[in-house]
Parts: sequence; C-alpha cells; structure tokens
Amino acid sequence: MRAITDLRVKIFADGADKAGMLEMYAKPYVTGFTTNPTLMRKAGITDYRAFAKEILRAIPDRPISFEVFSDEFAEMERQALEIAGWGDNIYVKVPVTNTRRESAYDLVKRLSGAGVKLNVTALATLTQVRDVASVLNCHTPSYVSVFAGRIADTGRDPVPLMAAAVELLRINPKAELIWASPRELFNIFQADEIGCHIITVTNDILKKLSLVGRDLSDYSLETVRMFYDDAQKAHYQL
Repeated sequence: MRAITDLRVKIFADGADKAGMLEMYAKPYVTGFTTNPTLMRKAGITDYRAFAKEILRAIPDRPISFEVFSDEFAEMERQALEIAGWGDNIYVKVPVTNTRRESAYDLVKRLSGAGVKLNVTALATLTQVRDVASVLNCHTPSYVSVFAGRIADTGRDPVPLMAAAVELLRINPKAELIWASPRELFNIFQADEIGCHIITVTNDILKKLSLVGRDLSDYSLETVRMFYDDAQKAHYQL
C-alpha cells in the first residue's frame, strides 16, 4: 500500500468548522478546502460572507471553494462574481442544475469564459461530466465535482464512472476531476488508482489516516481489547 505522501491524488478537506479547517490546514497533505451551504448550516454559520472572509484570512494560500446559493441563474451569477472577488485562491461552486432541473451550462460557460475559477458541483452522471467539460474555458482553471459517494449510496460502483470521467476531462487540461463525498478512507486510494485529480474528505475520515498500513493482526487485537474493556467498564454480568 502506498503512503499518503506518495499518492498523486490531491486531498482537500471538506467542512465548515473553522477549528477543524485550521487543524487540517496544518497537515501538509491537505492541499485545498471545500465547503457548501449544508455544511455551513450544520456548523451554525449564520453570516455567509463574514465566515468566508474569516476563513480566507486564516487560509490565504490554498484553493478554497465557496458555493452560490440562489436558485435563479442571474442571481447565481451575481453571487459568483462577488465570491470570486474575495480572493485569488477561490473557486466558486456552481451546481450543475437548479432545483427545477434546468442546466447551469450557459452560466458555467459565461463565468468560465470571464476567467472565474469554478467548481461545478453535484454531478452524478457521465452525460453531465461531458456537457460541463464542453463549456468550461480551456484557459481558466476549474474543478468538476462528481459525487462518487452518493453514487455508491445507490448501490452502484462509482469507480468505472469516475475512471470514465477522468478520460472525458482530458479535453480540457485546466479542468480537474473531484471525487466528492467519499464514504471511507479507502476511496482515497481508489481515486488515486484511476488518476482522479482531487478527493474531498471530511475531518472524520481524514483522522483515520493514521491507520494506513496498520498491521491487521494488531488491529484485530486492538478491537478485541476494545470490546473487552467496554464490557468491563459497563460492569456487564451474566
């Protein structure tokens, strides 16, 4: 098994808790950050702009993705332009469609053509990957986030789809594929194996990195001890 430092895939921390983000910022293997309105709401964020600017002051030198939150494309565009102006390390997250299933491709084309670095998000099909790739400007850096974890949640193996997505993005050397919403640490190695550029990982999964390469016999014994110790602490009797 390859060490984390030997992997080609870039690891981005996914979250909205400032303390957790700064903890991951201290890790040299974490090279970027992403967040979204759902994570921000769960973290208790009430002032979107203030939170974003606070994070940008603390993390000024690694790419960070902040998402628009309107359902109307004109307002998405206004928000995207404001967010992009907050810092050079910002990628603006734009959903692949709005809630009415209307595609955001025209908006993506305009913004990317204007030099806005985008993270087109919430993709789940190869058709979406192909169509997004066709409208991204080949001179503007961009991310394409395919939610591999959600694909797996439907009982489908995401690996073949993600491998195909890597190939579809070869037409644009400035576009990088993100393996989004991983469900387990092993997904990092799967993403690396197929040549995926980036994987976004939550802190709870990232904290398992210390287990990489662990001797399985020792890990088995640790599990046995855990069960025994917890039974003793609970004072179970039969």
